[in-house]
Amino acid sequence: MKKTNGAPKIHRRDRKTWLAHYTMLAPFLILFILLTVIPIISSVFLSLTDYNMVQFPNFVGASNYIRLFFEDDAFITAVKNTLILAVVTGPVGYILSFTVAWIINEFGRRTRVLFTIFMYMPALFSNVFFMWKYIFSPDRQGLANNVLISLGIIAEPMNWLTNPSVNLIVVAIVTLWLSFGTGFLSFMAGLQSLDRAYFEAAAIDGLKNRWQELYYVTLPQMKNFLLFGAVMSIATAFGTGSVSRELTGFPSTSNSTLTVTLHIFDYNKVRYESGYASAIAVVLFAITLLSWWLIRKILNKLSA
Repeated sequence: MKKTNGAPKIHRRDRKTWLAHYTMLAPFLILFILLTVIPIISSVFLSLTDYNMVQFPNFVGASNYIRLFFEDDAFITAVKNTLILAVVTGPVGYILSFTVAWIINEFGRRTRVLFTIFMYMPALFSNVFFMWKYIFSPDRQGLANNVLISLGIIAEPMNWLTNPSVNLIVVAIVTLWLSFGTGFLSFMAGLQSLDRAYFEAAAIDGLKNRWQELYYVTLPQMKNFLLFGAVMSIATAFGTGSVSRELTGFPSTSNSTLTVTLHIFDYNKVRYESGYASAIAVVLFAITLLSWWLIRKILNKLSA
């Protein structure tokens, strides 16, 4: 880069390099704008309208948000259920995934590969709900009822998937099991790429146990992998809904397993109130973005 009359002049070779870089980035940028940026902007606009997917949107201002926060009792239930499931599949699932990956990483190569495949299996199958429906079948043939009756814990079969007092627990268990996917695999990749020289230096400096090694050596080296796992964990936590719909039906008994994504599905695909559904989606996006920002701040402090 040269300067002419005080202004930087871009060399032709640099210009060609930048052009090549942006050309390679173009497919991703175009898809990102079309599939992410434009839908977000459209949702924000539609959330301020009364839109039924047939007629032209009618601007109503903040009416949808007022209705959402002050009149929609089902939304409050959906938020409560979503937060419960988010705690299970978010922080709990995140910590559990990393802990299991950390333990498996200590095994020999063959054992490590077998355990990794086993733990990643939930992400390989799109429809595993038939297995859980058998486990929590409401009759005596269901595995859970059979075992609990045999142990004398319960006397009669329990309706696990329709009883409002227990079906959210079932959904949480299945959601946690399904959360062992991409995040877990990223942790395994991060643990495999650690620089062993840092461990040797830490041992010379006097680290006393594996917990200190984990905190001072392992975690700082895995900042990018931890952040990626956090993003995937947040997406899974707040995007949950298919498990509830498949296991407990839609709508569930007394909306006991209703989530925010199912609430959006209800108003968008069933009632055709797309403007109101967009308002719910905008609120969910804001909550997800805030959660991501908080986790990023925590990880930055952890790796500082």
